[in-house]
Amino acid sequence: MSTYTMIFKYIVVGGMGTGKTSLLNRFIDDEFYTDCPHTIGIEFAAKVVPVSDERIKVQVWDTAGQERFRAITRSYFRGAVCTLLVYDVSRRKSFNQLTTWLNDAQNLTNPNSLILLIGNKIDLEERVVTREEAEEFAQENNLLYTETSAKTGENVNDAFMDMTKKVYKLVKEGKLKLTTTETINETDLQSDNKPKKDSGGCC
Repeated sequence: MSTYTMIFKYIVVGGMGTGKTSLLNRFIDDEFYTDCPHTIGIEFAAKVVPVSDERIKVQVWDTAGQERFRAITRSYFRGAVCTLLVYDVSRRKSFNQLTTWLNDAQNLTNPNSLILLIGNKIDLEERVVTREEAEEFAQENNLLYTETSAKTGENVNDAFMDMTKKVYKLVKEGKLKLTTTETINETDLQSDNKPKKDSGGCC
């Protein structure tokens, strides 16, 4: 088992079909699955990464984008040090829904935790949300911003690692406190109560 000195909990939120699970798969395993199904409820994965002279365990909680699972999703914001707010650059609706997810992130996480807005699927030609309007939204709401392609891997690892370094800096400066609510037991990873998925496309 990999050793680590700290655990950072990240939660990935956004509308259905924005590629949240694909971002998780790309970061954790450097894989992309064209038949990735919709997440039902919550899915979890973790990866140990080096930052400075330490090893950090990044826990990534992938949430369902469907409205009927929102109550479940809200309960998992607790203890998150970083929220990844994802939309699909080729779907205007996913961008218009951001405020709902953002309100949850701002109300349910530590005020000093970080929020990264991610414009995903930049590999697609049919882009409808411009980078300029996304950057404006990020600036208005005090968010960090990047664009990614889970399919090609462009900027995915950089996005996660950049946030990990920023969180690490805040922790070391005493501006962000890690608590036991940000960890889970290792045995939970082996639980038979694994999240289920719905077929029909990756969210």
